[in-house]
Amino acid sequence: MKTIRRLIYAEILRAIGFVTLAFLLLFFFFDFVDRLGDIAEDGTSGSAVSRALLGATLLVPGHLYELLPIAVLIGAIYVMARLAESSEYTILRTSGLRPQRALGTLLTLGLVFVVLTFVVGDYIAPSADRMAQSLQTRYLSGLTTGRTGAWMKDRQEGKRNFSVNVGALGADGAMSQIRLFEFDQATNQPLSIVKAARGHFGSDASWTLYDVERRDYSQTDGSRPAVTIDRLTEWRWPTTISSDMVAAALLSPDRMQTFDLFQYIHHLRDNGQSAQRYEIEFWRKVFYPLSCLVMMVLALPFAYLHFRSGNITGYVFLGVLVGISFFLLNNVFGFIGNLRNWEPWAAAAAPGIIYSLLSLGAFGWLVLRQ
Repeated sequence: MKTIRRLIYAEILRAIGFVTLAFLLLFFFFDFVDRLGDIAEDGTSGSAVSRALLGATLLVPGHLYELLPIAVLIGAIYVMARLAESSEYTILRTSGLRPQRALGTLLTLGLVFVVLTFVVGDYIAPSADRMAQSLQTRYLSGLTTGRTGAWMKDRQEGKRNFSVNVGALGADGAMSQIRLFEFDQATNQPLSIVKAARGHFGSDASWTLYDVERRDYSQTDGSRPAVTIDRLTEWRWPTTISSDMVAAALLSPDRMQTFDLFQYIHHLRDNGQSAQRYEIEFWRKVFYPLSCLVMMVLALPFAYLHFRSGNITGYVFLGVLVGISFFLLNNVFGFIGNLRNWEPWAAAAAPGIIYSLLSLGAFGWLVLRQ
């Protein structure tokens, strides 16, 4: 059985490696052209090509994380179908490769890709993403979610609530276009509005803001509010909102580490904000590496099909379409779960469970039929 496992593993690893390399080269070319266009529009020169190459290279780990399961599916289907077409799999079956052992062999290899996907998605890709964003903010513009920036809430002692808006985050970690809206917790009446051109994170659970304009609202005679305007060069604001939380609010959830998502979800809950979107993304990051196992189970039934000469391509293409439908359904369930307020873990796990059951059903039917 060691010889059989070695044969199957070598063939599948070779096919997956070729498919992954082809996809990564294609995406690298697209990213390089896109980055080169951005730098050209910015009017910079000199090392523009090298910066575009570096930026495209830093995006490769993120693409690898996204493409690994589909590459596993395509490579495994191709190998299983080719073994079936050449009758090699029939010989392996007569040599003692029972269906249960074949399933266990593929799942063992799938576990290797589960670990690889998790490591790439949770450690390598986020670090490379931060480096790519640092490169972009250094030569183009700051990290931002659009015209409105990122919104957060902070509940503090003394019956005060703060709604915080950060327009952008620079490569050096400095914030810009900062607005703080202070409210009374009991009445929700505005107490003050603070605007700052820039700011940075302190080491003592505070922000230091620069070029500050502060407007304080107070009731003088019970009916007429009074507005006091102060302009300060520097102002310290105590807060528990850290740089990681601001970056998390500015980043797309799928680019965050699993632990960072977990921390940010607790911050949102502590401040009475909805964390449904981030909870779904958290569970998707937990279950996404396991999709490599689903892809292996999807590929195994192709080894039990009887291929005529020339029709293997159609079956392989059909299997690829099934895999693509899995990823589409995975995204759709995430959006629907967010809109319909489903249990986050159920919305993230449902596609994998459905396709695993369908694959095992098809596998069992083909085995029993033969």
